[in-house]
Amino acid sequence: MTKNYPSNLTWEQWELIPQLFSEAKPGDRPRTKTCIYAVVMAILYLLCQACTWRALPGDLPP
Repeated sequence: MTKNYPSNLTWEQWELIPQLFSEAKPGDRPRTKTCIYAVVMAILYLLCQACTWRALPGDLPP
């Protein structure tokens, strides 16, 4: 992400939640190479802006 959006979490806020995301279980699909932080920021942007997935800015993950 190249832009700081109003919906972004601060690093202090982010440090409180990454342990909530479990690791991939044996036999499950492997995790993608997409940064979980960027995905969470995209979801927060979507919820705060009330936009569609297709309307996400280009610097957020697809």
